[in-house]
Amino acid sequence: SSPAQERGGSNSFNHEALTLKYKLDNQFELVFVVGFQKILTLTYVDKLIDDVHKEFRDKYRNEFQQKGALGLLNGTFDFKDDFLRLLREAEESSKVRAPTVMKTFEQSSKSQKTIKCMIETRGEKPKEKAKNKKNKGAKKEGSEAISASGKAAAGEKQPPAAGDREELTKDEILQKNREEFFKRHMKAGEKASKSPKPEAQKEKGKKPRVWDLGNSNAKVLDYSNSTTNGSSEACPAEEFDPDTALGDRNREPGRLYDLEYESDEEAEEEKVVQNPSKPSARKGGLGGMFGMLKGLVGSKSLTREDMDPVLEKMKDHLIAKNVAAEIAVQLCESVAKKLEGKVMGTFTTVTSTVKQALQEALVQILQPQRRVDVLRDVMDAQRQRRPYVVTFCGVNGVGKSTNLAKISFWLIENGFSVLIAACDTFRAGAVEQLRTHTRRLNALRPPESRGGRTMVQLYEKGYGKDAAGIAMEAISYARNQGFDVVLVDTAGRMQDNAPLMTALAKLIAVNAPDLVLFVGEALVGNEAVDQLVKFNKALADHSMAQTPRLIDGIVLTKFDTIDDKVGAAISMTYITSKPIVFVGTGQTYCDLRSLNAKAVVAALMKA
Repeated sequence: SSPAQERGGSNSFNHEALTLKYKLDNQFELVFVVGFQKILTLTYVDKLIDDVHKEFRDKYRNEFQQKGALGLLNGTFDFKDDFLRLLREAEESSKVRAPTVMKTFEQSSKSQKTIKCMIETRGEKPKEKAKNKKNKGAKKEGSEAISASGKAAAGEKQPPAAGDREELTKDEILQKNREEFFKRHMKAGEKASKSPKPEAQKEKGKKPRVWDLGNSNAKVLDYSNSTTNGSSEACPAEEFDPDTALGDRNREPGRLYDLEYESDEEAEEEKVVQNPSKPSARKGGLGGMFGMLKGLVGSKSLTREDMDPVLEKMKDHLIAKNVAAEIAVQLCESVAKKLEGKVMGTFTTVTSTVKQALQEALVQILQPQRRVDVLRDVMDAQRQRRPYVVTFCGVNGVGKSTNLAKISFWLIENGFSVLIAACDTFRAGAVEQLRTHTRRLNALRPPESRGGRTMVQLYEKGYGKDAAGIAMEAISYARNQGFDVVLVDTAGRMQDNAPLMTALAKLIAVNAPDLVLFVGEALVGNEAVDQLVKFNKALADHSMAQTPRLIDGIVLTKFDTIDDKVGAAISMTYITSKPIVFVGTGQTYCDLRSLNAKAVVAALMKA
């Protein structure tokens, strides 16, 4: 047969009085041919050839795989019985569908209609139209059409004539069942929606406030709380629900969970489970195949030219995921250097090789050399009879105080006592914020349950004082009182503000904390680089020691607001090569996680 025929999908070939139909099996290189007389328009030939193909392939599959199709040519096949059985089945199946006989007028539903039901009354939907809509077998019936035809059909519920029932095809039966189902539902729905409606309409609308002349309403309108002259002692402790402060109730107390992020594979699997019926129409069959073949490179060594377009794409992808631009460039540079001249496997594409290398690089960046294990270090300090001191620093509004409170909660859960030093003596309300947190934390874990000792205390000296001095006093107070951990909250400061940066460096130099945590929000883009570089530079410039104290770890906050744009994590760890110790993921005390590098990389690589 000519290739044109093949492409047109008409895989038959006529020769004088015979017709040949054939089917190709590309996997095992087989051709199935069936021949019959042209005069016989056999309807079952297609079914027969499909069945024979399937049966034959399944029966001899193993031998094909071992010897190949050519090796089997001299073999013999006991396929005759199978073939005859399939032929019988095919013939039977074509007999079953006898042509439908036309109904007589008496059998049709039209004969049973009275003239009365054909008359249209004004204002009512024309019933015939509704019925026609139905019979088109459209799946998306509008609910109006359903209700209208439901009413129309209700009047004509005579049993169908005997001849009528047999000739219903599958589709018609389906259609009928569907109509009945809709009818039942419409009735149920109407019943349900009838009763409560009238009352609901009455309640709508806001009652207008009557403004009378004069000031009589002023008392009623005063919604503010009555407070006693604003002194902090008289300020009542606010009522709060421990459940909202804790968030997740069924978590294991004191455990720092990993960040959860479902990677591509899991998501894909879920999708597959949800709709197994839909064939994946992502790539056109051939297009997908050729795309793959085009990308496959035989085992050759990679050159810069091969990788450049891929790396360019990767760089844009990383920047779109919120990785700082200069870091995205450096990352792609290092991946290119690593891969240049590397020999690729036979069945790998340039893209997949670069992706793989980039992924490894990202995981490596996120898992820096030294892990910060806070609990272990706190225990060490305990043995030395001294408090473990943590200082929080960062720019304004990134969540230093909030995450300090979360970390306090985690430490209490692990049985350590905490002293919070309020060294933000600048921002209005900073001390009150910490006082509230302290009160809440003590309410969640009352001293009674801890052998009578308060687990959290606040050390504060009000506003306007020298932060470094307060920190120093707090540490010595903690040493005397036997606190396990001191958390020092500092004021937010912009990295360009030289005097404030100097003050921070002084605080850290004087008090020599065990851990300096930089608090950064996951929302930052290119700014992350600037912040960290300048914070570290300030600390180095103003340090008195030979080896300056720099940032030891990072707290990444507001991680719940960014979806999969997790690039900030990469930017921060790449600059400092220090680990992300905590990740803040929400508003409650339990929303603290440890970083899961694989999850972050999965989110980054997600298209």
